[in-house]
This record gives sequence, structure tokens and C-alpha cells, in this order.
Amino acid sequence: MAARADTSKTAESSDKVSVICRALRRAIIEQALEPGAKLPEDSLGERFGVSRTIARHALGQLAAEGLVELRRNRIAVVATPSWQEARDAFDIRIELERLVVRQLAGKLTKAQIAELTAHVDAEDRARDGTDAVSIRLATEFHILLAHMTNSPILVRYVSEVAYRCCLTLSLYSRPHSSECAINEHRAIIGALVKGDVDKVMGLMHSHLDSVATRALVAPTPQRGRDLLDILAPYADEASGDRVVKLPKAARGR
Repeated sequence: MAARADTSKTAESSDKVSVICRALRRAIIEQALEPGAKLPEDSLGERFGVSRTIARHALGQLAAEGLVELRRNRIAVVATPSWQEARDAFDIRIELERLVVRQLAGKLTKAQIAELTAHVDAEDRARDGTDAVSIRLATEFHILLAHMTNSPILVRYVSEVAYRCCLTLSLYSRPHSSECAINEHRAIIGALVKGDVDKVMGLMHSHLDSVATRALVAPTPQRGRDLLDILAPYADEASGDRVVKLPKAARGR
């Protein structure tokens, strides 16, 4: 009985960590939390109704993904990658995602094609919204592709490098061209369906390289908003399970 209770408690803590990670990850990707923003454990605990220990575990997981930096005296901040680190991340991402589409070319099921198409349709509907939401949806398209390989290693590394690239875009990029991204995503799906390996690898390379090329300008000024106010909508969505659903493996990250 005691062992069962311990297992249940561990699972509950893991779920809480996952909820905080999803909310913070989304807030960072959507640029509500900007590079350099402080993430105090006590404020996170208050916002999400958890202990500082659970908040600390969530920050540790995000630090492993490169989205958060852990400094002395347990101070955590949203990571601020250098331009060279950003360029390296995109170079690595290009090679990883070329491998993803090489594995998927000609092998997608009808259900997977429908899922990818529906996701791009959601990107299209979001075009009149903010750049930050468009960037998040565009990133989730690539992570969805990685999941369709059924390779845990590819899912892990594509997810991590994609999130780091999102952080780069929030720090350095020109305005996001959602129309270009949507058209390129549709072209990638089309080449995958046809099974044209060389073409789809080339499309993925040029698509991600063009995204990286936009990451060249200076960061926007920090807005100085209160952390609890910034995280309010993300905490509510995470608790209500209204965040964009990715496959189970992604939600556990």
C-alpha cells in the first residue's frame, strides 16, 4: 500500500511539473516571457499552486531544454542565446529535420496527412493574430513531424533545438512571415505524400535556412510586466488542459 501511495504521489508531482513546463514553454515561445526575464520559484509556486520544489524541478527541465538559465543562488531566468549559439542551433536543426523528412517520405498514413493538413490550416487561421502565436504554431508543425517518425531520439532532439530556435526568433528575428511558412509547410506535406525524398529534404533545408536568415536584428525592448500577470493566461490554460495537444511523448517533456 505504501509503495502504491508513493507511486501515485510521484506521478502527481510529475504531472504538476509537466503542467508548469508546458505553460512556461508556451509563454517563452509566444514571447510573453522575454529573454532575461526572472523566474522566481516562489512566484511560480504561487501562480500554479505548487511547492517551490516542484517549481524548481520544472525550471530544471526547461534548463535542460535550453530555454532557461540557472544562475547562482537558485535564480532562474529565460535564456539569452548569443547570435553564434543561435546560428549553431539552426544549423543543427536543419540536419535533424532533413533526417526527419527523409524517414517520413512516402510513409505517411492518411490519418497523419490529415493531422498535418489540419495543423497547417490552424496556422492559416492564426495569420491575423500575433507573430508570436504564428511562430509557436509553426514550431509545433515541425515537432509533430518528428513524432510521426516514432523515434524517441529524434523527437527529443528536434523538440529541444526547435524550442531553442523559437527563443532565438523572439530575440533576434524580423517580423514573422506566416504566409511564407504556411506555403512552405504545405509544400513539404505535398513532397512527403509523393515520396520525393530529395525534393522534401531540399524543401526542409531551404525553409529552415530562410527562417534562420530572418534572425538577424536587435531585440525589442523589455516591457517590464509583472511575472504573475504574464503567466496568468498560460497557467489557466495549462490547468484547464486547453493548450495545443501534441502527442503524449511531447506533453511529458
